[in-house]
Amino acid sequence: MAGTSRHDREMAIKAKRQLSACSDPVERLRLQCLARGSSGIKGLGRTFRIMDDNNSRSLDVKEFLKGLSDYGILMEKQEALSLFQLFDRDSSGMIDFEEFLLTLRPPMSNARKEVIMEAFRKLDKTGDGVITVDDLRGVYNVKNHPKFQNGEWTEDQIFRKFLDSFDSPNDKDGKVTKEEFLNYYCGVSASIDSDVYFILMMKNAWKL
Repeated sequence: MAGTSRHDREMAIKAKRQLSACSDPVERLRLQCLARGSSGIKGLGRTFRIMDDNNSRSLDVKEFLKGLSDYGILMEKQEALSLFQLFDRDSSGMIDFEEFLLTLRPPMSNARKEVIMEAFRKLDKTGDGVITVDDLRGVYNVKNHPKFQNGEWTEDQIFRKFLDSFDSPNDKDGKVTKEEFLNYYCGVSASIDSDVYFILMMKNAWKL
């Protein structure tokens, strides 16, 4: 698996440690997400998406506060309101949550983004911008998986479990979009300081 649980644990510990000394509201929210592991930012994005009842792809202040609370982000109301104002650049009373998630992602070098997208394109065999169980056949080899070897899980169950690790904890639909894939690896990337090591890990994991 390309995002290891060891990296997740290290990143969560590092984020929690940095959180106590951090005063920047955007960075504080980012660290609270990263403290949940690689899928933290993606999970927050999914929470907001579920709340966007009218599919406007934007949130007003009430939805924003409710989204943070539903996802379990601990933040004083005043801090959350100033965070909202930071993102509401045109003072329209709404924020675009795609833009919000982009700002929240830990910064990544272009080299890292390129190798992530290379892996996505390899997995997305049908080229429709979404990775499904069918896309994984022939790309992801389950033969070495211990639960496949002992007959506990079928190939499809392993594929599904694999996709679930990129999916958000509360809404697993067995499909992984380009954005979710990027959000996931932004989390993994945050726990790895060296570009060279990150790129090598991706190339080995996906045989690029």
